[in-house]
Amino acid sequence: MAGFNTALINEIEKLYKKNKLLVAVIISIIFIIIGQAGILGLRSGFGLRGASNMNFPILVLSAIVNTILPLFTALITIDSFSGEFSQNTMKIALTRPITRFKFFTAKLTSIIIYILFNLYFIMIVSMLTGFIFNSNSFTLRGFINIIISYTVSLIPMIILALVIIILTNLIKNGTGVFFTSIFIFIIFKIIEIVFSKYSGILFTSMLDWYKLWIINPMPIFKIIRKFMLMLSYGIIFFTLGYYLFDKKDF
Repeated sequence: MAGFNTALINEIEKLYKKNKLLVAVIISIIFIIIGQAGILGLRSGFGLRGASNMNFPILVLSAIVNTILPLFTALITIDSFSGEFSQNTMKIALTRPITRFKFFTAKLTSIIIYILFNLYFIMIVSMLTGFIFNSNSFTLRGFINIIISYTVSLIPMIILALVIIILTNLIKNGTGVFFTSIFIFIIFKIIEIVFSKYSGILFTSMLDWYKLWIINPMPIFKIIRKFMLMLSYGIIFFTLGYYLFDKKDF
């Protein structure tokens, strides 16, 4: 366990030093400011009410889960794997007294922590923005819905990260992985539209599964079904990703 903890701290430190977190923070703030400015513009120009202080964070989440959040996840995952492959630093890291499984898991865990931090940061900033620019009253249920929505959005992002990890072990070039990831993401989104009847089984359709958690009454069985499907994807993608990583000659 000590080896895993050391590797995890080292991976988090590497992500921090590469300023990826700072870039994500800046882009997230800009995204939220533009979104709020758009709502204020609609309110003043067309007399629309806009979003309440409880609804604005959900609107932000609905926008980022299909745009900047997958992009951040792709960039940080590619940098964590393909970046070290190309710089030959992976071989140096594996000379330490740690198994490949622990090293692989530490990398994945650091990516998950990064995504979770990004989600909560956007949640906090969007909530503060909602309170500042919207005068609607605070509700405990709305606050709980926001926390739940942002927290459960982590799970489909983990699945996406695992898919990209598989690609990083198949494609040597980080740029190639990035554009392949975007291509696959777009193709799956098109399939969702064309074959909407079967879209529920695609992992990209689960990015907005947080909506199931804020419906009243909550569709428990549908949530369990979605979760089990994502768990299955996670087990399969994790196993395949680790297998390719373990067999890779550094």
